[in-house]
Amino acid sequence: MTKHALAVAAYLVATFAIQALSHFVLNVEHYAAVTFMRTEPIFGLGVASMVIQGTILSYLYSRMAAPRRSIGHAVGFSWLAGSVLVSYIALAEPAKYVVPDVASWIAVELLAGFVQFTAFGFFLVSCTAKRQRWRRIPG
Repeated sequence: MTKHALAVAAYLVATFAIQALSHFVLNVEHYAAVTFMRTEPIFGLGVASMVIQGTILSYLYSRMAAPRRSIGHAVGFSWLAGSVLVSYIALAEPAKYVVPDVASWIAVELLAGFVQFTAFGFFLVSCTAKRQRWRRIPG
Protein backbone atom coordinates (compact mmCIF):
# COMPACT_ATOMS: atom_id res chain seq x y z
CA MET A 1 0.00 0.00 0.00
CA THR A 2 2.91 2.33 0.74
CA LYS A 3 4.29 1.86 -2.78
CA HIS A 4 0.92 2.82 -4.25
CA ALA A 5 0.71 5.94 -2.09
CA LEU A 6 4.26 6.89 -3.08
CA ALA A 7 3.50 6.30 -6.77
CA VAL A 8 0.41 8.52 -6.55
CA ALA A 9 2.44 11.18 -4.74
CA ALA A 10 5.13 10.89 -7.44
CA TYR A 11 2.49 11.49 -10.12
CA LEU A 12 1.18 14.52 -8.24
CA VAL A 13 4.69 15.98 -7.90
CA ALA A 14 5.67 15.33 -11.52
CA THR A 15 2.37 16.62 -12.91
CA PHE A 16 2.02 19.68 -10.72
CA ALA A 17 5.66 20.71 -11.03
CA ILE A 18 5.88 20.39 -14.81
CA GLN A 19 2.41 21.73 -15.62
CA ALA A 20 2.67 24.65 -13.17
CA LEU A 21 6.07 25.54 -14.60
CA SER A 22 4.62 25.37 -18.12
CA HIS A 23 1.43 27.33 -17.32
CA PHE A 24 2.69 29.95 -14.87
CA VAL A 25 6.36 30.49 -15.78
CA LEU A 26 7.47 29.32 -19.23
CA ASN A 27 4.35 29.68 -21.38
CA VAL A 28 2.40 32.46 -19.67
CA GLU A 29 1.66 34.33 -22.92
CA HIS A 30 0.63 31.13 -24.65
CA TYR A 31 -2.02 30.33 -22.05
CA ALA A 32 -3.06 33.97 -21.59
CA ALA A 33 -4.03 34.05 -25.28
CA VAL A 34 -6.51 31.20 -24.78
CA THR A 35 -9.87 32.90 -24.28
CA PHE A 36 -11.74 29.94 -22.81
CA MET A 37 -9.47 29.49 -19.77
CA ARG A 38 -10.51 30.62 -16.31
CA THR A 39 -8.62 33.53 -14.80
CA GLU A 40 -8.76 31.71 -11.45
CA PRO A 41 -8.48 27.94 -11.93
CA ILE A 42 -10.33 25.62 -9.56
CA PHE A 43 -7.29 23.86 -8.10
CA GLY A 44 -9.35 21.29 -6.19
CA LEU A 45 -10.67 19.82 -9.43
CA GLY A 46 -7.18 19.66 -10.91
CA VAL A 47 -5.81 17.94 -7.81
CA ALA A 48 -8.73 15.47 -7.81
CA SER A 49 -7.99 14.68 -11.45
CA MET A 50 -4.31 14.10 -10.68
CA VAL A 51 -5.15 11.80 -7.73
CA ILE A 52 -7.49 9.73 -9.91
CA GLN A 53 -4.95 9.52 -12.75
CA GLY A 54 -2.07 8.71 -10.37
CA THR A 55 -4.12 5.99 -8.67
CA ILE A 56 -4.99 4.36 -11.99
CA LEU A 57 -1.40 4.55 -13.25
CA SER A 58 -0.05 3.13 -9.98
CA TYR A 59 -2.53 0.25 -10.15
CA LEU A 60 -1.67 -0.53 -13.77
CA TYR A 61 2.07 -0.37 -13.11
CA SER A 62 1.73 -2.72 -10.13
CA ARG A 63 0.20 -5.31 -12.47
CA MET A 64 3.26 -5.31 -14.73
CA ALA A 65 5.78 -8.14 -14.43
CA ALA A 66 8.08 -7.31 -11.51
CA PRO A 67 11.30 -8.75 -13.01
CA ARG A 68 11.10 -6.29 -15.91
CA ARG A 69 10.99 -3.23 -13.69
CA SER A 70 13.85 -0.95 -14.57
CA ILE A 71 14.22 2.75 -15.29
CA GLY A 72 13.68 2.10 -18.99
CA HIS A 73 10.61 -0.02 -18.30
CA ALA A 74 9.09 2.55 -15.93
CA VAL A 75 9.71 5.45 -18.32
CA GLY A 76 8.34 3.38 -21.24
CA PHE A 77 5.22 2.54 -19.23
CA SER A 78 4.83 6.19 -18.27
CA TRP A 79 5.18 7.36 -21.89
CA LEU A 80 2.65 4.78 -23.07
CA ALA A 81 0.08 5.67 -20.41
CA GLY A 82 0.85 9.37 -20.78
CA SER A 83 0.27 9.25 -24.51
CA VAL A 84 -3.40 8.55 -23.84
CA LEU A 85 -3.73 11.70 -21.73
CA VAL A 86 -1.40 13.94 -23.73
CA SER A 87 -2.91 13.03 -27.10
CA TYR A 88 -6.26 14.39 -25.93
CA ILE A 89 -4.77 17.61 -24.58
CA ALA A 90 -2.45 18.20 -27.55
CA LEU A 91 -4.70 17.11 -30.41
CA ALA A 92 -8.38 16.95 -29.44
CA GLU A 93 -8.53 20.21 -27.51
CA PRO A 94 -7.32 22.41 -30.39
CA ALA A 95 -9.68 20.46 -32.65
CA LYS A 96 -12.67 21.40 -30.45
CA TYR A 97 -11.74 24.80 -29.07
CA VAL A 98 -10.52 27.98 -30.70
CA VAL A 99 -6.88 28.24 -29.74
CA PRO A 100 -4.74 31.14 -30.97
CA ASP A 101 -2.20 28.95 -32.81
CA VAL A 102 -2.84 25.24 -33.32
CA ALA A 103 0.80 24.36 -34.10
CA SER A 104 2.04 26.23 -31.03
CA TRP A 105 -0.61 24.57 -28.86
CA ILE A 106 0.40 21.10 -30.05
CA ALA A 107 4.12 21.80 -29.55
CA VAL A 108 3.71 23.24 -26.04
CA GLU A 109 1.40 20.46 -24.85
CA LEU A 110 3.47 17.64 -26.38
CA LEU A 111 6.70 18.97 -24.87
CA ALA A 112 5.17 19.53 -21.43
CA GLY A 113 3.57 16.08 -21.53
CA PHE A 114 6.82 14.43 -22.61
CA VAL A 115 8.75 16.06 -19.76
CA GLN A 116 5.96 15.32 -17.25
CA PHE A 117 5.71 11.62 -18.08
CA THR A 118 9.48 11.19 -18.35
CA ALA A 119 9.81 12.61 -14.82
CA PHE A 120 6.96 10.41 -13.60
CA GLY A 121 8.68 7.32 -15.02
CA PHE A 122 11.87 8.10 -13.09
CA PHE A 123 9.87 8.83 -9.92
CA LEU A 124 7.78 5.68 -10.43
CA VAL A 125 10.73 3.30 -10.51
CA SER A 126 12.27 4.94 -7.45
CA CYS A 127 8.98 4.52 -5.53
CA THR A 128 8.29 0.95 -6.52
CA ALA A 129 11.73 -0.64 -6.79
CA LYS A 130 12.54 -3.31 -4.28
CA ARG A 131 14.80 -1.87 -1.64
CA GLN A 132 17.92 -3.84 -0.88
CA ARG A 133 18.98 -3.95 2.70
CA TRP A 134 22.63 -3.58 3.47
CA ARG A 135 23.93 -6.28 5.73
CA ARG A 136 26.89 -5.73 7.91
CA ILE A 137 29.62 -8.22 7.24
CA PRO A 138 30.93 -9.59 10.52
CA GLY A 139 34.54 -9.23 11.13
